[in-house]
Amino acid sequence: MTKALNFQLTQEQPDGNQPVLVPLYSDSEPISGDVPRSILEQFSRERHQVSQVYLPNRPQPIFLVGMGVSGKVTKDYPVFIEFLKKYGGTLSEQFSVDLRHLDGRTLYQCVLGLCLADYSVGTYKTGENSFDALRKVHLLISESNEDFEKPLVEASQTAAVLKRVCALVDAPANTKTPQYLAQWAQESAEKYGYQVEILEQDELEQQHLHALLAVGQGSANPPVLIKMTYYGGDHEQFDLGLVGKGVTFDTGGISLKQPANMHYMKSDMAGAAAVMGTFELIARLRLPLSVVATVPVAENSIDANSIRPGDVISSYSGKSIEIIDTDAEGRLILADALSYIQRNHQPKVLIDLATLTGSVVATLGYDTAGLFTHQQALATNLTKAGEATGELVWQLPLWESYQELMESDIADIKNLSSKPVAGAITAAKFLDFFVAEDQQWAHLDIAGTAFGDTPFAKMKSATGYGVRLLLELAKSLITEKTP
Repeated sequence: MTKALNFQLTQEQPDGNQPVLVPLYSDSEPISGDVPRSILEQFSRERHQVSQVYLPNRPQPIFLVGMGVSGKVTKDYPVFIEFLKKYGGTLSEQFSVDLRHLDGRTLYQCVLGLCLADYSVGTYKTGENSFDALRKVHLLISESNEDFEKPLVEASQTAAVLKRVCALVDAPANTKTPQYLAQWAQESAEKYGYQVEILEQDELEQQHLHALLAVGQGSANPPVLIKMTYYGGDHEQFDLGLVGKGVTFDTGGISLKQPANMHYMKSDMAGAAAVMGTFELIARLRLPLSVVATVPVAENSIDANSIRPGDVISSYSGKSIEIIDTDAEGRLILADALSYIQRNHQPKVLIDLATLTGSVVATLGYDTAGLFTHQQALATNLTKAGEATGELVWQLPLWESYQELMESDIADIKNLSSKPVAGAITAAKFLDFFVAEDQQWAHLDIAGTAFGDTPFAKMKSATGYGVRLLLELAKSLITEKTP
């Protein structure tokens, strides 16, 4: 991983000895300055369009970058990532970005994109990264823009966390064991000032987290439960509880997956990574609310000791589960984590994230996560958070009629529906079975959004989905608390 860019703020006019990047929205006024108005008016400003302008007595170019229509796209930061991916190798060690004509929202998007641009999935390659020489960026801010500091700090901190989250999801499973995730959380907590407790196998057995243990019992790497607490507000009540699915590799178990894309199953812990990253980001930003998280982590492998289809297992809640398909394992570990966090910590709002079903991908594709909740106000908050960040969600039903598909003849519930329809909904209904009626809870199925096409790789790679969405939700909870 390369070093982060070093940003400097200035209100000075560029001196011509360094390249200048000028992001332009199609509905914003042409800026004054070095670039002649005639050139600005001819530039169409379509999204991702770039024009290099060379002027007399100016050895370095001015890059005009099209941003499209302002407010129409909530994810403007990829424009800056793609710009640096394409032109970064030709830039000098310093360049300027002229933001004097734009607002704080655009400043956030710019800094987020610039900071993310040096992320590389090639952690295990021995070659050099082309961004090693690119170190210093001068952000030209209008003197009238007095609110630049907050978006600058939030964007740079968010980018730093997103790169750590993506690196975690992109890491190979032979490195990324449950113990590796536990160590990641412990080191983060020590550095950024929150608390982490790791429940290992003996304590999982003592506390009866049987579903989590069952999923991990076929692996040489035993499961863990990572418990995280951050007190930025009330010490008596957690404002927000988070749960993230942490299957470090998913073979499908005895219900073996097809081999074609099984190598992507290293990403089946993207929900856990999003929760852990959000926790670190909340602590970095010192947000004034109290948060708790339980992250169940296991490897779903094949072994003589693996759970079998037809087995009946217990769970932390005491409810029994009939195993129909060992590849429906994520909901098992989530059931224990959801029960644990409710019984021991009673958060006001509880959100779980999981790469749970292929069904949600068939329904919503790769741009939108499935949202399931009984509380319409919570659905509205999450939808608004998604629209603000570009990490979109779409609400799907949790009607009681779907619960019938999860009924078992010999146990309290089974882990897979009896019919090959509505898979994302019935998976959510399984989780719903382990959530108290009075608990404000939402389930996010991020199977289509957490891992896919990105500017960072030729194959699929981590997107970091969920971190900015949850941060936006956390900020909305702070606003609700403010009298």
